[in-house]
Amino acid sequence: MTKKYELTDKTIELPNGKTARQIKALVDIGDDVKAGELGGYLEKESNLSHEGDAWVSGDADYYCAFPVGSQNAVITFFRTEKGISVSRGCFLGTLDEFAAAVEKTHGDNDFGKEYRLQIEIAKLRIKGKEK
Repeated sequence: MTKKYELTDKTIELPNGKTARQIKALVDIGDDVKAGELGGYLEKESNLSHEGDAWVSGDADYYCAFPVGSQNAVITFFRTEKGISVSRGCFLGTLDEFAAAVEKTHGDNDFGKEYRLQIEIAKLRIKGKEK
């Protein structure tokens, strides 16, 4: 597998005390991202696949929330060519897949309600910043 981006040395401190690093495209990605272009920030490389055209390109394309859920963890929603995707712990998938996983795992308990609220906020924040 060819890597499509790398983590740079430019960092930001997240409110949860963790550090996120800016990404840099190593190859052209889709029609919009050219090799060498700087993107948004990731806490770790596993938050963005090297497969496909997904890309994090700044504050208009993602929404992060923390602490969230039973583990008080970070959840990241980000725009892709196919819509909004979600990264939360070991979960990485589409918004619909995440909503289904929340329903299966939490149903209508408080964590389920919290995740559903975050989903709605992410839809508003990302949709509201469309290019």
